[in-house]
Amino acid sequence: MNKNKPRTPHKSREFQKIREFPVTKKTLLLDFLFEVLKGQSRNSVKSTLTSKRVSIDGAPVTQFDFELYPGDTVIISSTPIQRKVRSKLPIIYEDEEIIVINKPSGLLSIASDKEKSSTAYRMLSDYVQQKDKHNRIFVVHRLDEDTSGVLMVAKNVRIQKLLQDNWNDIVSKRGYYAIVEGEMEKKEGTVTSYLKKNAQNLMYSSKDKNGQYSITHYKVLKSNKDYSLLDVNIDTGRKNQIRVHMGDLGHHVIGDDKYGNPKNPLKRLGLHAYCLELTHPVTKKKMKFSSPMPSEFESLFKN
Repeated sequence: MNKNKPRTPHKSREFQKIREFPVTKKTLLLDFLFEVLKGQSRNSVKSTLTSKRVSIDGAPVTQFDFELYPGDTVIISSTPIQRKVRSKLPIIYEDEEIIVINKPSGLLSIASDKEKSSTAYRMLSDYVQQKDKHNRIFVVHRLDEDTSGVLMVAKNVRIQKLLQDNWNDIVSKRGYYAIVEGEMEKKEGTVTSYLKKNAQNLMYSSKDKNGQYSITHYKVLKSNKDYSLLDVNIDTGRKNQIRVHMGDLGHHVIGDDKYGNPKNPLKRLGLHAYCLELTHPVTKKKMKFSSPMPSEFESLFKN
């Protein structure tokens, strides 16, 4: 046997070709496919669906009458997409309207340009469709891929709209633990700025009022000569808000090579969403969802 003979690569996701189609109006999946795949016969379009090559934001779907809503993205793959059986999910709370999970670090909230299937959205879609193939979930808010903690989704579009349209009235607290480099000059404070996006799709602070006004409160819980552990609360939920504002203070979140070059002792981003307090959009009951501080966060301050 020739050990130097090159191996034939296995077929993998790298060889998978995909096409993406944004949804702009409420419609049924099969009708949408007929519209975007006009050059194909009706039987060919139906075969694309039944052969498990269609997903909604990365979650596979085979039902002709599956309902689509504006904001969805239909993804057509060159190879079948298998639905996975989900049982051990980090679910904190579930009722008829919402699901709240403790998202691990390293898991995307929703599909990105590079990753379509390994997401919290896909996991939860598989989970709800085990009960009924027409069930689905709707994104309410997001956490960065490397941020862990409390993440909530809606089970129907009405609840999604209620939550998103009234977010600042419904949500009373969004708390994060953040580990930043160095010792903070002030033990607590507030950072405000207008956040804008540059050509590289990165956020930055500006005085330009055309940006998104952002408010971040912080309080030092523990510190040593290398790091500070902060309790951070945000009044606004802008993209990468905490990461940008901590960088503005000269204390980047550890592991954040996107906005600085800080140390990475935990091999992950030092950001964890520990608390989400809100008024339930249907029952009007005050609710608090919590996720404990990751043990690796505490390990940096044992001494």
